Amino acid sequence: MAVPISQAWRVASYVLKQKIKGNKRYPLVLMLEPLFRCNLACAGCGKIQHPEEILKKNLTPEQCFRAVEECGTPIVSIPGGEPLMHPQIDKIVEGLVERKKYIYLCTNAILLKRKLDLFKPSEFLTFSVHMDGLKEEHDHAVCREGVYEQAASAIKEALRRGFRVTTNTTLFEGVNSERIRAFFDTMMGLGVEGMMVSPGYSYEKAPDQEHFLKRNRTHELFKQILSNGKKSWKFNQSPLFLQFLQGKRKYQCTPWGNPTYNIFGWQKPCYLLQDGYVATFKELMQETNWDNYGTGRNEKCADCMVHCGYEASAVDETFSSWRGLFDTIRFTLKPA
Repeated sequence: MAVPISQAWRVASYVLKQKIKGNKRYPLVLMLEPLFRCNLACAGCGKIQHPEEILKKNLTPEQCFRAVEECGTPIVSIPGGEPLMHPQIDKIVEGLVERKKYIYLCTNAILLKRKLDLFKPSEFLTFSVHMDGLKEEHDHAVCREGVYEQAASAIKEALRRGFRVTTNTTLFEGVNSERIRAFFDTMMGLGVEGMMVSPGYSYEKAPDQEHFLKRNRTHELFKQILSNGKKSWKFNQSPLFLQFLQGKRKYQCTPWGNPTYNIFGWQKPCYLLQDGYVATFKELMQETNWDNYGTGRNEKCADCMVHCGYEASAVDETFSSWRGLFDTIRFTLKPA
């Protein structure tokens, strides 16, 4: 298993409570963006295209804690921007650990070695390192040479010090499936706890609009990558979601499963689309017309198969029936 049993049990208990309460829409992972600023300018990212005055802003630790308490999710993902550039990121993490939230701090790892002393190893803290393939592919994706080697070195150091480390990989058109399989071998060889993988989403403001995957191409690519997967590969995500990427399961998007909070407030409807903001989580849940989003409902969602929209859908299926639970266990033990 790619996550500790204690974490898996916490998530399972949380979801089952939502089911018992009859909640059809509930958050699973909070996407907490404390800043948009970054030390990379990746061609496929639209997050750093904000004006300079916006890029200088940060959420305070108190704002972060308030959002976490409003939302109530067991897991908090901290993307950005680059979270390690936040001047109080250690205080944010410390406060979330005190609240016993499972944190995935998403980082390109350029600053990770220098910042490790700010943190203490904990079952509640995982560094999720952005790695988009082997050296050639990764450096090309982040538009800077040498970043792969920096990140790999930082992963080794974090593991040496006892931190939990995972990788987070976004795939675009043109990647070679055999190279990605070799990349999985390399990451597991480094000793990471698990890997996350997802097709890229076409941010409207991203400089490169030519390499986002269409839905049929996503199915084709992920079948090539994941068919006959190796026992050594460990994925830090639902095996049903990995089947969805291969076109073997059908889901509707559940954007409320991964709500986003950033310097503007609660983002409607999700981490990837910006259709306005509201001040409270309650407003987000009650005032968003969720039926307007998802494949077949919104042209902007036509090709999206990203984990922040569909991972929660897969997790919900796991706990919606005995068949869903059985399939999750079966494909965890033997991927298909």
